[in-house]
Amino acid sequence: MNATTMSHGLRARERMPFAWDPITLGLTAALLLVGLVMVSSASMSIAAKDLGDPFYFLERQLVFGFVGLAVGWAVTRVPAMLWDKYSLALLLLGLLLLLLVLIPGLGATVNGARRWMRIGPMNFQVSELARVLVLTWVCSYCVRKREELLRTFTGLLKPVGLLAASAILLLLEPDFGAATVLFATGFAVLFVAGARMRYVLLMVSAVALAFSVLALTSAYRLKRLTGFLHPWDDPFKGGFQLTQSLIAIGRGSWFGVGLGSSVQKLFYLPEAHTDFVFAVLAEELGLVGVIGVLALFVALVWRAFRISRMAAQAGMQFQSYVALAFGVWIGVQALVNIGVNMGVLPTKGLTLPLLSYGRSSLLVSLAWLGGLLRIYHEVKCTSRSAVMRTPGGPR
Repeated sequence: MNATTMSHGLRARERMPFAWDPITLGLTAALLLVGLVMVSSASMSIAAKDLGDPFYFLERQLVFGFVGLAVGWAVTRVPAMLWDKYSLALLLLGLLLLLLVLIPGLGATVNGARRWMRIGPMNFQVSELARVLVLTWVCSYCVRKREELLRTFTGLLKPVGLLAASAILLLLEPDFGAATVLFATGFAVLFVAGARMRYVLLMVSAVALAFSVLALTSAYRLKRLTGFLHPWDDPFKGGFQLTQSLIAIGRGSWFGVGLGSSVQKLFYLPEAHTDFVFAVLAEELGLVGVIGVLALFVALVWRAFRISRMAAQAGMQFQSYVALAFGVWIGVQALVNIGVNMGVLPTKGLTLPLLSYGRSSLLVSLAWLGGLLRIYHEVKCTSRSAVMRTPGGPR
């Protein structure tokens, strides 16, 4: 497809009414509403005590939710062809952000980690945006270097090397959880793009070995990775957060103690409205509420995979990989957060997408959802154009 044909197709798509995906919109709205309710419930006590305003966190979640929706809408206006065209510039921007946050005076330190940059009145967690920018380049690479990726080990080594460099920068913050999610998503895209199974298994084994060495050579990381196995051995120090989370989940039983009636959120469970909002949800809404939220996440991941397949069938490989990356990312991060809350995974410091209080996470999640909606629009417009060109088709 030459530049003239691509430009003509782009102009044709822009003349068509925007094709919104009602399923993605509905699932996103449901998760956002559940998130607002649970952030409000989980944060009221601590906000009233520490800040004198029980709705402090809810108000800011609402504000950044609307800002995120505006950013997501803006992303729907940007053709995916431009993401592909400028993927290298986006990659360099992502790496630059990961470097800048490590510079004293530029990066803000919170709870011993240097993951944030001060932007006006807020701290922005750059790893949230950087991961998206890095994965966008990986998706573009899978299209541009497809033959090399299919046939040679070097073709796989290049993007894996880039993922490794990004992961090292994340580990320096430190942000072990973000590095894990980045690698999982990147490998999923590379595998679906056609990288040979034996090469993928070799690289996955190498990465797993490297992470193991990092964990074993750092007392801090080793304690974080193994402390979840026996939280009751130290319930008032290292295991305090997890034991309180497990108590909250256990109290929820089948139908929960009732919305707003959680006991653990009353100064017992640290970070109840951020990393551990799922535990409060389980306590107040019970197993029924948990299954409902899990169903929403599974449905959103399935929809992203469905849009990815639609794009692949329409010959839009880059868009297909981006939609796939979004689905894997949101699924893996939700799985890790819920696993941490339930004590089956070590603490990672990852938010529950669209539900937890987290301004950076919410903004980036909604922006990426805007990208998914853009891909759906382009797929539908391509299908319409194909029907219109068919002899005897509608005019």
